[in-house]
Amino acid sequence: MERIWIAGPCAAESHDQLLDTAAQIAEQAQEKSITLNYFRAGAWKVRSAPDSFAGAGDAALPWLQEVQNTYHIPVCVEILNAKHVELCAKHGIHVVWVGARTSVNPVEVQKIADAVKHSGFTVMVKNPMIPDLKLWIGNIERFLKADIQNVMAIHRGFPDVRENIYRNSPYWNIPIELKVRMPELPILCDPSHLCGKVEWIPEVAQLAMNYGFNGLMIECHPNPGQALSDADQQMLPSDWADMISHLDLRNDSADLELIKQRSTLENIDNQISTLLYQRMKMVDEIAEIKRKNHISVVQPQQWQQVVKRYTKHPEDPSYQTFIEHFLELLHQSSIERQK
Repeated sequence: MERIWIAGPCAAESHDQLLDTAAQIAEQAQEKSITLNYFRAGAWKVRSAPDSFAGAGDAALPWLQEVQNTYHIPVCVEILNAKHVELCAKHGIHVVWVGARTSVNPVEVQKIADAVKHSGFTVMVKNPMIPDLKLWIGNIERFLKADIQNVMAIHRGFPDVRENIYRNSPYWNIPIELKVRMPELPILCDPSHLCGKVEWIPEVAQLAMNYGFNGLMIECHPNPGQALSDADQQMLPSDWADMISHLDLRNDSADLELIKQRSTLENIDNQISTLLYQRMKMVDEIAEIKRKNHISVVQPQQWQQVVKRYTKHPEDPSYQTFIEHFLELLHQSSIERQK
């Protein structure tokens, strides 16, 4: 199966912004010999905060139609309800996606499925906000039963209150299980929403390729610093093209279980590396506080609390031995930094 590349801004902000973004992405794709399959943009955005920019709405559809006609690239937009299906069709837009917030409501998803039934639309279904594989599959099946011939799934991660370097937790096991259950279904990854910051997108994009995902949906903006929504997660078109051209596209026929385990390790290692560095920088801040308040560097009671956080698996002696060596090195390194 060929890779599917989707790029475009988080939100449709203005006519000039959309045309400028499309022009830059098309130019970069041609320069790097990348086949851009779809140009994405959010006309109607569901936002957590009421004052956040929610897209240009219906007014964006003629602009997107112009992008499609000018660059001969199919445009795809997020739809929130059945009415949006009719508006898209009116403007020649026949590729849509159902967002994560809409995906938690099977009743609304069914209404959208009824609206696109026998229509020839291409429908992409993002994972719901909750990590529920059964709900995700149910949403996909609604469109398959509506005689939609081209249905895709998009993994964008799941909100998680636990400490996590990404905006959303990947929970890679969920899309992998979806791939196992529905092997013919194209599954794309949306690293922009998963990561929340541009700096993490390349490594997550590569992880998705390692897992055997069929493509990527990436948010791009000609001037991310001035973007009206999700500025931190939008790439410059040139950076997007450079990233796509350097991806290691592995053989889809490789053993899925081995890919799954290795990719999980890569993801864990990436997070451990970042969190350890963040920890050391916090040690530097603590050292400055101690210096100002004339507090001694070594605090035995505090360190014992740290040790307790790590020694939680007494049933595994080899792990305990590793942790003892690790904590000894961690403690000595912290002391040296504070000195």
